[in-house]
Order: sequence, then C-alpha cells, then structure tokens
Amino acid sequence: MNRIRNSKTRDFNNTVSNAIVKDTLHMAWPAVCESFFVSLAGMIDSLMVSTMGSYAVAAVGLTTQPKFMGLSVFIAVNVAVSALVARRRGEKKKDEANRILLTAIFFIFAAIAVVSTLCVVFANQIIHFCGSAEDTHDTAVIYFRIIMGGMIFNVISMGINAAQRGAGNTIIAMRTNITSNVVNVIGNYLLINGHFGFPALGIYGAAIATVFGTVVACIMSVCSLLKKDNFVSLPYIIQQKIQFSIVSLTRIVKVGYSVFIEQVLMRIGFMSTAMMAAGLGTAAMAAHQVGMNILGLTFSFGEGMQVAAVALIGRSLGEGSPEKAKEYGRVCRRIGMCISISLAVIYFLGGETLYRLFFEEDNIVAYGVQIIHVVIFIVLFQVSQVIYMGCLRGAGDTTYTAIASTVSVTVIRTLFSYLCGIVFAWGIPGIWLGILADQISRFLFASIRFKAGKWTKIKI
Repeated sequence: MNRIRNSKTRDFNNTVSNAIVKDTLHMAWPAVCESFFVSLAGMIDSLMVSTMGSYAVAAVGLTTQPKFMGLSVFIAVNVAVSALVARRRGEKKKDEANRILLTAIFFIFAAIAVVSTLCVVFANQIIHFCGSAEDTHDTAVIYFRIIMGGMIFNVISMGINAAQRGAGNTIIAMRTNITSNVVNVIGNYLLINGHFGFPALGIYGAAIATVFGTVVACIMSVCSLLKKDNFVSLPYIIQQKIQFSIVSLTRIVKVGYSVFIEQVLMRIGFMSTAMMAAGLGTAAMAAHQVGMNILGLTFSFGEGMQVAAVALIGRSLGEGSPEKAKEYGRVCRRIGMCISISLAVIYFLGGETLYRLFFEEDNIVAYGVQIIHVVIFIVLFQVSQVIYMGCLRGAGDTTYTAIASTVSVTVIRTLFSYLCGIVFAWGIPGIWLGILADQISRFLFASIRFKAGKWTKIKI
C-alpha cells in the first residue's frame, strides 16, 4: 500500500515538475530571443561603427554608462511595474494592474522631460568627466545629445513592455524590440556610410538610426495596448475609467526606489571601470567597448531567463504558492547554467576571430584576446547571478539586491580593477579581473539569499 502511495506521489511530483519546466520554457524563449537579438544588434551596431575606425568605437563607448545612468530611474520603474503586474495577475486584480501601468506612464513622461533636458544641456561636461580624449570628445558629445534627446520613445516602450512581461506577454516585447533593432541596423547601413542616396552621416547617422528604431518600438508597444483581451489594455483603462493613483505610485516607488539607488551606484562602478580603460588609450578603450558588447550578449541570455522568472515567480506568489515560485527559480537557473557553459566554450574557441571582425589592428586584437580569456570565466557566474537577482527582484526583495549589487559593482569591481589594472600595472586584463570579481561576488550574494527563501514572504 505504501509502495503504491509513494509511486503515486512520485508521479504527481514528476507531473508538477514537468509542468513547471514547460511553463518556464514557454515564458522564457521569447524573452531570451528578444534579449539575444537586441544584444546582437548592439554588436552589429558596433561592427558598423568600427568601419570608421577605433576612435568611433571608443566614442560610442564613452556614452554608454552616462546613458544608462540617465536611464536608471526608468529601469527601476520597469522592475517595479513587472513585479507588481505579475503579482496582481496572480491575485486576479486586473483593475489594479492597469492602474499601475497608467500611473507608471504618467511618471515616465514627467521624469524623461527632466532627464533628457539635463543630459542634452550638460553633455559636454558629462563626456569630459567620462575620460574622453581629444580624438573622441566632440563626436561622443553630439552622439550623446542625439541619443538622449530622443530617449522619450525608448522609455515609453520600456514601461509598456515591462507591464506586458509582468502579465506574461513576453512575445509582445520580443516582437517590439527585435523589430526596433532591425530598423536600427538598416538605418545604420543607410546613414553611416551613405547608401541608396542617403547622406553619409558617420557616427551621427548611427545615433539617428538608434532613435528611429525606438520610435518604431514605441508605436508597436502602444499598439499592443489596443487589444481588449490583454491583461493590460488601453480599452479596458478607458472603459473602467481607471485614473492615475497616488497609492499605485507609492507602490511603484516602494519597490523601485532601491533599484534606482542600485542602478545609480552600479553605473558609478561601471563608469569607473570604463574611465580606467579610457585612461589606457583609445585602442584599449575600443577593445574594452567590444568586450562589453560581448559580455552584453552573454547577459542577454540571463536577462531573458530573468524576465521569465520575474513573471512566473510573481504570479506564483500572488497565487499563494511559494514552493512553486522557488521551483521556477531553480529551473530557470539550471537552464541558464547550460547556456553559460556553452557560451564559455564558444568564446574559448572563437574569441580572437570575433575581435578580428571589428578591428584590423593587431594591438587592439591583442587587447581583445586578453579580455576574452577573462570573459570565459565571467560567463560561468554571470548568467546565474542575473537569474537569481531577477528572482529576488520579482518577489520584491529589492533592498537586498540593491545592497548586494552596490557592494559588488561599486566597491569590489572598482577596487579590484584599480588594484589589478593600475596599481599592479596589468592593464586591460587587470581591469577585467575586477569585472570577474564583481560577477563572482554577485553570484554568491544572490544564490545565498535565494536558497534562504525569505524572499517568498515579502508583500508588495
């Protein structure tokens, strides 16, 4: 009798486990595809820019961290919106989910007006602070002004897509961002070197193409809200007369404020690393920027799995199923580990070839090979930590993730990069050892917290 009962229990557990894996893959594949193709488009973007020379790659690289510094508040809002909408979906509170989206959109409009204005007006000072050289400064300033001036389309799209992901509609965000980046790549081809009668605008053409791609993304994201049957829907908002809510804004701020602090402090750490690389010369900075693009490609897989984890964990906790939430997190991490091992092998075998796609100069490729040797180890920790951090953020454990990320990126990364790269004079590989130390630290912080399980009891 006990044998029969145990057999039935095992069959039930296997059925549940298979269902969780199936749900995870169903939710994850559009998000992974989206993140991968967005990162791939970023690499193609850099590849096209590299046709103008290493100075152009370095100039674009100088704008990366200040751009994301400006986006910090919107990234925080997106994390909060995804987590809150996912939780409300589990609780079957459609009104509240749509109220959160509408409130977030109002906030985004107000915040981007301030951020864009400040970045455009003080672009010269910002780029100078980031360590620009004589051959990169003016180009980087104009590129930065164009990108930040057109940022409104990007942040609106980000906000809507965050709500759609929280509601479980990952395919919508995938279509939007892939289309946007295809438009960006086509625009680069037409405007950088001039084709089919279009003017050759160089790096400024790349910036214009990027903005035009975000315009397309914005239109597609808004259109996704027009479907009545979606969990977040503009017709539903109008029909139910849903309005801006201070209570919803308070909830967004409560979940997102620590993410904002985390993002700002992290960007300081990222910027410090980039400034150290820039201090080694244009060639080193160019190699560093491509290395960050490669790392971004790796990050994309973790980010895709993270998107799935946030939606599934938020829904499970909203349904009152903490054990199910934990299992979703574990499944996402196992899939992520398989991906990271595969990427490490690919980089080991083809790292130098990858850099030669961007540069003909042997000295820059030599820098690149040194970077790749460190990246091989970074990817083994990066994907897993991104997934674990996403699980914690999806549950609302944002204060812990903020502290962990800040300590890892702002302190450990900066300190190790400075010691290894500057004090010990190991140059570029030393700076990247600091990045490795950061990833290991974040992995340890996140995995310990996840396994403790306290995050399942947080109310948002």
